[in-house]
Amino acid sequence: MVTTHSAPFTLDQIGTGTARFPSGVPIPTHSDQMVDPYFKSRMPKEHQVDCLLFWPQTPGTYPGLVLLHDRWGLTGQMKDLGARLACEGYMVILPNLYGRLGGMVTANDDVATALLERQNEVDVLTDINSCCEYLNIRNITKKNIHGVVGYGMGGSYALRFACQRKRLRAAVSYYGTMLASNERLKDLFAPVLYHQAGNDPSVSASDVEELRRTSAEYSKRVDIQVYPGASHAFCNEMKPSAYDAESSALAWERTASFLKSCFQGT
Repeated sequence: MVTTHSAPFTLDQIGTGTARFPSGVPIPTHSDQMVDPYFKSRMPKEHQVDCLLFWPQTPGTYPGLVLLHDRWGLTGQMKDLGARLACEGYMVILPNLYGRLGGMVTANDDVATALLERQNEVDVLTDINSCCEYLNIRNITKKNIHGVVGYGMGGSYALRFACQRKRLRAAVSYYGTMLASNERLKDLFAPVLYHQAGNDPSVSASDVEELRRTSAEYSKRVDIQVYPGASHAFCNEMKPSAYDAESSALAWERTASFLKSCFQGT
């Protein structure tokens, strides 16, 4: 039986918005725009990251979370997760990781797989890093107090990003694929929570055991939680064949507790 905690905010207290900013370059602030008479008319050279934002409307400053969607794109389910994470006391930014592919959203597994295969990992990680930099110019977000949470494809990127950004405070990967080389864990800076679907053909038990062994060898904090019998995408209500309500609820409670511990005292 899963014991549930009470989030500090309700959905009625969550504000929502959108953001668009250049990837891989300094993020222009409101002041920058005010003093640049050509800002609105100038055609940007860089790729523009389109995002959704969720935040508690109670005045204060909050840690930032970058939420990374699965291979089906920025679905309604991911938007619901963004609002739910904000209820836990975070400023949440949800980027469209398919922006370079037209921002597509699909319910078709074959189309989703084709979109995933067309992704450029370096570009996507640059976009995610720019999301962190965008959070740094928001007055309600604590500077450089950020985490990343990803599902499926997004969970894979969460693992990789955690080995890239030094100032990251937490990373949560839901059934993401393993790193191409576990030696990258040498550069892991943030604590990681990895949710393993026990019945996931894309991630074997030996893969996860190797992650456990290597993280211990490098003295990195990687907490691996296994959900026996659960399928890949077990947290996705839009995939009834995979969805496991009990495992999903347990994973959420563990995620909320893990994030709280990582941001304690910030």
